[in-house]
Amino acid sequence: MIYWAQLLHFYQPPTQVPSMLKRICDESYRPLLHVFEEYPNARVTINFNGVLTDMLMDCGHKDVVDGLRSLAENGQLEFTGTGKYHPILPLIPTEEVKRQIDLNMQTNRRFFGKAYAPQGFFPPEMCYSQGILQPIIKSGYRWIILSGIACPAEWPLDIIYRAGCDGQEIAVFFRDDVLSNRISFRNVEAKEFIAHLEQWQGKRENIYVVTAMDAETYGHHIQGWERIFLAKVYEELEPWSEHTPDIQQATVLAGQHISLLTNGEAATKIQMVTLSELLDLFPQSQMIDPKPSSWSTTADDMKVGNYYPLWQDKNNEVHHLQWEHLGICIELVNKALECADNEESRRSATIARGLLDRAEHSCQMWWASNCPMWDINLIHMGLLDQWRTVVNAYRAINKSGASEETKREYYRRAVAARDIRSRLEDKLFAQ
Repeated sequence: MIYWAQLLHFYQPPTQVPSMLKRICDESYRPLLHVFEEYPNARVTINFNGVLTDMLMDCGHKDVVDGLRSLAENGQLEFTGTGKYHPILPLIPTEEVKRQIDLNMQTNRRFFGKAYAPQGFFPPEMCYSQGILQPIIKSGYRWIILSGIACPAEWPLDIIYRAGCDGQEIAVFFRDDVLSNRISFRNVEAKEFIAHLEQWQGKRENIYVVTAMDAETYGHHIQGWERIFLAKVYEELEPWSEHTPDIQQATVLAGQHISLLTNGEAATKIQMVTLSELLDLFPQSQMIDPKPSSWSTTADDMKVGNYYPLWQDKNNEVHHLQWEHLGICIELVNKALECADNEESRRSATIARGLLDRAEHSCQMWWASNCPMWDINLIHMGLLDQWRTVVNAYRAINKSGASEETKREYYRRAVAARDIRSRLEDKLFAQ
């Protein structure tokens, strides 16, 4: 049996404008819902950032949220956890990682209800370092998905690797980067995709394949792709799904795979599953230490230690300035929350904290990567969120009962942030 687990990543940045959000809903999200509804045997794991959930509810697209909730309640899809505002987790402090994870859970639980019960975790952009494991494991997640390039051992076909931190462990799935990118860039047709999966028949008793990509690939990035590719794949697999025993009949006993049987013969067809269902189908194997990486990291990037090239390129000065500025934002907010001791200072500190949450979103760095994307407006919108954070955080410190020495020290940091902002804007003008 070949098990195909598909993950779709739904996300829009907090700076997205309502008109574009509506367009994406019409081109991608609603058509995807229609495809899922038409093929009830399809199974999918989705990541849904809480910032997008908020925007959909605020902008009148509640039907998208309701549709996904209904599919989850019917068992057709499962959700994952993530960071609410899509930050690059390895590049922010551990406390910020934990906060983003918690915020995402709170937001999605509020709108999806009990249907939001994630077992797995999707790190934004699949950016990984060993340091992010602790808050993820402590939050109760059973598995994490990473880019295939992060795999340090033999490629897993019928086993699931584990990673650990502080004596605790988590299952690790690796996406098939080549196959996922072929789908994302329209380099494979439905029948060719199925033939690719079927090539594994007979080589192992049971194997699994994981693909993952942006949900917006379907309909928004590639017009009609949800019909041209995804619906056709589901249609091809539908007959097998109707005659294949329920997923719960496939178990793993004493580390040995039990073949599914159809009319007395071993089934070698393709079964669609969620990633969490794979945990019940395949044995967990040895501990590994995945490589720091993202789903956009190349082998050449890895060789020079440039693990997150689209968000923190070693040779990109705009990236350096963005992260230096964000670091000061975090310092100021932490101090503001510590110092706030009256109504006025607490109000400014609360505003600063909320602004910092959204100011950590990754898109401002992505648009500054120049590989090949570059947009000064989207870079600057992120910078404005950061600067508003600085203004409110320093105001909280200045209006608190903190010592004059503390106020002077953090004023100097606010001035340093202002200088970085000016240098960054000069870079944008010159680009």
